[in-house]
Amino acid sequence: MEQEYYLENADSFVLKDIFECGQCFRWKLEENGTYTGVFKGNVLNISQEKNKIIFKGICRGDIKEIVEDYFDLRRDYKKIKDRLCKKDRYVKRAIKYGEGIRILNQDLWETTISFIISANNNIPRIKRIIETLSKTYGKKIKWGDRVYYSFPTVKELSKASIQDLRCLGLGFRDKRVYETTQKFLNKEVNLKELKKLTTGELRDKLCELSGVGEKVADCIMLFSELKRIDVFPVDVWVRKVMNELFIKKDIEKVSNTEIQVLANAKYGNLKGLAQQYLFYWKRENS
Repeated sequence: MEQEYYLENADSFVLKDIFECGQCFRWKLEENGTYTGVFKGNVLNISQEKNKIIFKGICRGDIKEIVEDYFDLRRDYKKIKDRLCKKDRYVKRAIKYGEGIRILNQDLWETTISFIISANNNIPRIKRIIETLSKTYGKKIKWGDRVYYSFPTVKELSKASIQDLRCLGLGFRDKRVYETTQKFLNKEVNLKELKKLTTGELRDKLCELSGVGEKVADCIMLFSELKRIDVFPVDVWVRKVMNELFIKKDIEKVSNTEIQVLANAKYGNLKGLAQQYLFYWKRENS
């Protein structure tokens, strides 16, 4: 059954900033400027008219509760941005550019597989692979005259062999996705238990999964329902921006440890959000 929900005078909520900042892969820009996405078995179309945001779609539960949770609406982003803006002029400039970013509370399972697929990959290709996985193994969701596909559950994806995954275009990631799926299937990963761990313990636990290194683990922690905003994922864009703004040396000689120490010193337990503003600003303006 279709539901609607309206949000007025929302702080820190700009569709492009949220959906194009690299944190998610299943939101599509429509010709009319709205975005349509599939997440946690829901399909939503979102439009923005000045200070009014309109959510419409097929939801598994109450649309208001789903929106508030998924879009992290209970967190005071204005307060966080005010604190970060006092840190340095560069992050202040990045926040002004991407002021509408909100970090989504995405499903842990989907986020894990998505960021394993993201390794040495580009966003258009990541999106294609995830969409193909969903069409092949997920469930159909019909809304209006369109058919969407939910991201496959652990059980659904466990039906895929390594060869099946390779045929869908995963390349060297096929074995990694297969092995991690088996760990979830065998209940070696427990969300309730993970949430109890410290950030360091959590990173170590995630790195036990096939295809998960420190950068992917940090992405999973930041962009999923685990929601650790004290991590600082380092990719090529973050490496560039941190070196160009602060370190200023041959980029090949810049270590991840050096970047992490610097990020922690400058942004503390808010460095995950600082990372998103800096990443988005650098990538969009290069």
